[in-house]
Amino acid sequence: MGKLVCVQPWRAVFSTILLLLTLPAPAAEAPSHPTSSTIVLTAWELQSSSKVGARGETISTPGFLAKGWYPVKVPTTVVAALVQHKVLPDPSFGMNLRSLPGVSYPIGSNFSNLPMRPDSPFAVSWWYRTEFSLPTSAKGKIIWLNFGGINYRANVWLNGKRIATAEQMAGAWRTWEFNVSAAAKTGGTNVLAVQIWAPHENDLAITFVDWNPAPPDKNMGLWRSAWISVTGPAAVRAPAVFSRVHNDGSADLTVAAQLRNGTDQPVQGTLKGSFENVEFSQEVALNPGETWDVTFTPEHFPQLKLVHPRLWWPKQMGTPNLYNLRLTLEVDGKVSDECNSRFGIREVISEQQPGNHRVFKVNGKNILIRGGGWSQDLMLRENRQRLEDEFRYVQDMGLNTIRLEGKLENEDFLRLADERGVLIMAGWCCCDHWEQWPKWKPADFKIAEESLRSQMYRLRGHPSLVMWLNGSDNLPPPDVEQTYLRVEKELLWPNPVLSSATAQVSSITGEPGGKMTGPYEYVAPSYWLVDKKDPEHPERCNPGGCGGAYGFNMETSMGPAVPPVESLRTMLGPDHLWPMDGWWDFHAGGNEFNNIKVFSTALEKRYGKASTVDDFAFKSQLMTYEGVRAMFEAYSRNKYGSTGVIQWMLNNAWPSIIWHLYDFYLRPAGGYFGAKMAMEPLHPVYGYDDHSVWLVSSQYQDAKGLKLSARLLNLDMTEKFAKEVAIDAPADSTQKLFALPEPDGLSSTYFLLLELKDAGGRRVGSNLYWLSTKPETLNWEKSNWWMTPTAQFADFTALSKLPRIRLKVTSRSERVDDQMTTRVVVENPGKTIAFFNRLKLTKGLDGEEVLPVIWQDNYISLMPGEKREITATYCARDLGAAKPAVMVEGWNTE
Repeated sequence: MGKLVCVQPWRAVFSTILLLLTLPAPAAEAPSHPTSSTIVLTAWELQSSSKVGARGETISTPGFLAKGWYPVKVPTTVVAALVQHKVLPDPSFGMNLRSLPGVSYPIGSNFSNLPMRPDSPFAVSWWYRTEFSLPTSAKGKIIWLNFGGINYRANVWLNGKRIATAEQMAGAWRTWEFNVSAAAKTGGTNVLAVQIWAPHENDLAITFVDWNPAPPDKNMGLWRSAWISVTGPAAVRAPAVFSRVHNDGSADLTVAAQLRNGTDQPVQGTLKGSFENVEFSQEVALNPGETWDVTFTPEHFPQLKLVHPRLWWPKQMGTPNLYNLRLTLEVDGKVSDECNSRFGIREVISEQQPGNHRVFKVNGKNILIRGGGWSQDLMLRENRQRLEDEFRYVQDMGLNTIRLEGKLENEDFLRLADERGVLIMAGWCCCDHWEQWPKWKPADFKIAEESLRSQMYRLRGHPSLVMWLNGSDNLPPPDVEQTYLRVEKELLWPNPVLSSATAQVSSITGEPGGKMTGPYEYVAPSYWLVDKKDPEHPERCNPGGCGGAYGFNMETSMGPAVPPVESLRTMLGPDHLWPMDGWWDFHAGGNEFNNIKVFSTALEKRYGKASTVDDFAFKSQLMTYEGVRAMFEAYSRNKYGSTGVIQWMLNNAWPSIIWHLYDFYLRPAGGYFGAKMAMEPLHPVYGYDDHSVWLVSSQYQDAKGLKLSARLLNLDMTEKFAKEVAIDAPADSTQKLFALPEPDGLSSTYFLLLELKDAGGRRVGSNLYWLSTKPETLNWEKSNWWMTPTAQFADFTALSKLPRIRLKVTSRSERVDDQMTTRVVVENPGKTIAFFNRLKLTKGLDGEEVLPVIWQDNYISLMPGEKREITATYCARDLGAAKPAVMVEGWNTE
């Protein structure tokens, strides 16, 4: 559906007695570009109820003086607003979060499961107040009040009249639409007051689990948009188009929408739809106050059977084509409401492979799910430009999927996913009241059902949605799962539904076809390939393993992701940079992940003890690059015995030293470029398990006439083995080419250089591995759910003996509109490898780094005499008035 823009003409006149309040219904999301009939309520005032003596009846009148209230822009949580006004310090820096009032929960614990202290300033309700005007032309129309999300309970007053109570209005993931026609005033000032309470520990709210700490208000407030819309007697909501795609490329479409009668009289009319040259309509009849779901099916409307549609594809597979849908509801020959949306024609199905591995297909073609887990901002702040930047990073790395575990993002996010061709897997979150079913009260069952209904209406028409998970770390009990399945069926959810992200078998829906076996902590790169199932007992894994590259691992990771030193300085300040201390630990995770000792120990054993923070940060990029690349390569090489992998995580809610592919400051580093290397469309791969060379094609067209070369090189660049083979790469394929020998005389650290060239001699794929003659082995017996320890580490300390090299570096920059491109030429004039070089673009010679930035490649190594040109693209506004400058730093470069 993409961007939702509802245009509601006001020329319909329908005489009736208007209702003060209909039963609240799920609302659409606020239009990105509001029209004359939509008023997005952005300007509000905020204050604690402890400082307000008046009641809602008074606060929601024009005469009330909001003296001392904070002016805020909605959406915003309470703490986000107070940080914006500098009443509270920035919680992202250092230990500032612990100084915020109300933060007394133990470090590393999940605050969503704990009660607030009674003396917390957020244990009381907070007031949001706004004023708005309705033109006289809205007189006689239906006035709808919409909330895209409140957290967690709310009383609502409009012009002194109660619209909703906190008993009615509860649930962080519900959306709301109220008919406020009787309370609203046309031609004058309206005052809206919302009293909000934070969630309790036993509420179906928002949690970050062990990813990061939580703000002291538990993200209470109007955390999504609020808006007023005006229609005739009935409204059109939740438009969606569902597709059945056939083998010949034809498609059958079903169009759905929700109609709402805002009057106490029956309404009859005609619902008309169109896209491009296709038109369809049907007569509709609504009872007083009725909400009704309407469908147009291809069986009754043959014009919805398309012979040659433009299909929507994930970007990796093709073009994410979108159509514009217009739905118009006419009553008594006049337009009552009109809604414009976007949709894609595609069909997603899934099948169980041998071993109960679920493989996904888009328009009949297999796709290996390769993605990352998404986190919203710590304070749920929204930033449209940042979303666009992050989607560019996702696609630049080669990822095709983002997982939303309970972080069901806004319309801008969904629009970008649709337009960019990025798949979205969505579902509920683990580890708080959402999965504490034995503790649920009767009201919780209703809130859960209505939360799902709200999100199904929001998500169902977006072509980017690939699946929904009814549970995450645990399987819902039968009664809850049956409720979820009923709602999904009623709302025509068109995509696969999984009972959970685990391998737990549902008594209702059977095998979910995925696994959630970790690891989440540092593991050796070989782990992903050597952790295999027992061929004689396929239900078994290595003792404590099961996280290796087979099946669909819905969250896993090689653990910490220490950012570059510039980010460490920003998040920690100068006094806690080195050695690592509790400030570092605070920016790790919770529970088992409250420090990075496993990672730092492995780094010291493998690469040598770090002497400074700069040394540690740089070595961390090397080890993270190696580990992330190994994970994605293993799943790619093993497709479709492996069917998907979600890196835990893609991004962070705040500055963190664990679980990301780019950091909070949008600084891409080792993990980012390791992932990007692993997912290049034509990619040569080294098998840590069988010491062989493989070729993986992730593109959906054949590649013929390729040549792949492999060279084993000692630390001094002595060649110990070389081989070249001619090869064709079928679309979406993987193939083993040859095994590598074990030549005598290898240095303790040596290199494997793989290069792939097309028929014209152009390099289309490459890879460089640093390997050790000391075998790296795993301690399977001491494995647990979050890691498999390394019994013996590889030894790369000989890398410190590489001779120093001064690279030749030149650059030139050009601007086209607002896009800047800097081309950097890097040449190695030496006789040894220039190993692991980071290119950094700055605002002038001594300026800050330009971020975000898309590097064609980075953290590169150059063979003796090699020259490469690498581009960096970025927005000119991010450069400001400065001239771009390039810095290069490397393992052994000056």
